[in-house]
Amino acid sequence: MIWISELALTNGSVMAQSKESVVPVIDLEDFSLQSSKKLLEACEALGCFRVVHHKIPLQLLSEMKSVARHLLDLPTETKRRNTDTIAGSGYMAPSPTNPLYEALGLYDVNSSEAVDAFCDQLEATPHQRETIKSYASEMHQLAMDIAHKITKCLGIEGDVCIRWPMQFRINKYSFTEESVGSLGVQLHTDSTFLTILQEDESVGGLELMNNNGGFIPVQPNPGSLLVNLGDIAKCKEATTRVSIAVFLLGPKEKTMEAPPELVDADHPRLYLPFTYEDYRKRLVSGALHTGEALELYAMHQA
Repeated sequence: MIWISELALTNGSVMAQSKESVVPVIDLEDFSLQSSKKLLEACEALGCFRVVHHKIPLQLLSEMKSVARHLLDLPTETKRRNTDTIAGSGYMAPSPTNPLYEALGLYDVNSSEAVDAFCDQLEATPHQRETIKSYASEMHQLAMDIAHKITKCLGIEGDVCIRWPMQFRINKYSFTEESVGSLGVQLHTDSTFLTILQEDESVGGLELMNNNGGFIPVQPNPGSLLVNLGDIAKCKEATTRVSIAVFLLGPKEKTMEAPPELVDADHPRLYLPFTYEDYRKRLVSGALHTGEALELYAMHQA
């Protein structure tokens, strides 16, 4: 459904319209009518919010971070076994464009076979495998809860995202004294519905750009999780920063278009229907990072 991509790319962090420097906090346990309004406002204005009382055990978050650090420190030849299912879903080595950035990825954490294949590629221990599976399950439940709350805020009933793939990625930013202050990864928006990010508890670096071109720093908040619709990573000290992200994508094969509940004479469709696979291919092949791919589907292009 195209409104998800519009939300993710038009109101994402690199196109954020809010001037506030504080990221809104959404309490998932005490989710009142006021919380619903706050959530919708955060999505429309800043494209980023923090969730607390998310029910994911803190011990699991800690264990997953340890697993991530171990996997990212594996020999390069081992990490290269982590191959793509779709473009950008496997191992990403440092490159001339992003020399400080490295990542491992898994296309769909909802698939136990895919999770096992990921663990096999990286020779994960039984404990590490169990940790990854538990983390994947918990994150999927959280993503479904957040997605349901967002769609309900828009007046759409039902779990529209229930069968959507969910990509998993662990990120490593290696900063030296010489690279302090430089971008950890190029300025970008995410091409997905939403991203749930487990930040590095001790090293900040995530920043959001407002519509004046200024950056809003997002400080780590241990125990909480950051939900964003586009981000940028930057570091201010010489150290290694590790983060873990899950991305709720779009439906694998179904054509996405604005649901009828959101379309009327005053709110016409802005984008042509498309499949997520086609969108992803255009984005990657054209090296489009900050929402340009979405404009290829604008109604005025028809």
